[in-house]
Amino acid sequence: MAFNVLIVDDSLSMRSVIKKTIRVSGFKVGEYFEAADGKEALKILADAWVDLVLTDINMPNMNGLELIAEMHDDQILRSIPVVMVTTEGSEKSVQKSMEMGAKGYIKKPFQPEDIKRMLNSIMGEAEDGESDDDQSDEGFDF
Repeated sequence: MAFNVLIVDDSLSMRSVIKKTIRVSGFKVGEYFEAADGKEALKILADAWVDLVLTDINMPNMNGLELIAEMHDDQILRSIPVVMVTTEGSEKSVQKSMEMGAKGYIKKPFQPEDIKRMLNSIMGEAEDGESDDDQSDEGFDF
């Protein structure tokens, strides 16, 4: 199964690096969306089907923590997993993002294996690419 991924970072080059790293990792992506800040991200989320959000914390206009808060306040958007991808090393910021609903945290710089492990864990994919729920239907009555 391929997932639609929204990458939110104020740096165009960092968005490109994240996208390339995800491709190299082998994580299956259907479509990539990009936003330069949380406000742009919310516009994309209103118009497109997104399965996963990767966001920086520090951005102008609306930062990653504010984006998580806005998503949490929306009945539909709150179900979309958010992963923080940032240089922010403060334990306080990491803790706050997790308390606000982030499902994971990847510190820059990162390796393709780090991204794949985190995304597979969050999206329910096994390391070999097989879904955790790819089981036979035998024995089930439905």
